[in-house]
Amino acid sequence: MRGVIYARYSEGPRQTDQSIEGQVADCKAYAAEHGIDIIGLYADRHISGTSVEGRDEFQRMMYDAEHRRFDAVIVWKIDRFGRSREDIAVNKIRLRKAGVQLMYAKEAVPDGPEGILLESLLEGLAEYYSADLQQKVCRGLRETAKKGLSPFGTLPIGYKTDADRRIVVDPAKAEAVREVFRMQLAGADGGIRTLRS
Repeated sequence: MRGVIYARYSEGPRQTDQSIEGQVADCKAYAAEHGIDIIGLYADRHISGTSVEGRDEFQRMMYDAEHRRFDAVIVWKIDRFGRSREDIAVNKIRLRKAGVQLMYAKEAVPDGPEGILLESLLEGLAEYYSADLQQKVCRGLRETAKKGLSPFGTLPIGYKTDADRRIVVDPAKAEAVREVFRMQLAGADGGIRTLRS
């Protein structure tokens, strides 16, 4: 059986290619144990699994699957394949129609009715994790902003953070920003031209 590995990690300061390396190592071990000949690797870096949009390697893998270039896709866990139950379901159907099996190196899903239930639960947990994390991040950003602190590393031009991380006007740059606004209100383009195609 010819197989490929799909690996992915989301953006974030602690996310590195070591994540891909670890996923690939576990998937190769799984393939060796199950007699699968690995013929390719698809890896998306710094990309969320909440959508297939922007996941170029995932899209390439699905195209190759539909052209029957391999028989199986091995992922580390279901959440590497996706974090949206809808996307997971749609793409599993696409693989099934192409005669390609989806396998999980670190999640044992049995055949039969129990497997259907377990796989559905794993898909739901993958989506839950992203939705829950998004709520927590938004709550943290909101509370930080309420305190007048900067929740981000980069502020708009004309602002800076003081020693206590509070957002304050940057006098050195604020006047330039005010001047741009004055010019805009007066109808001047200030030498800035829009490129037209």
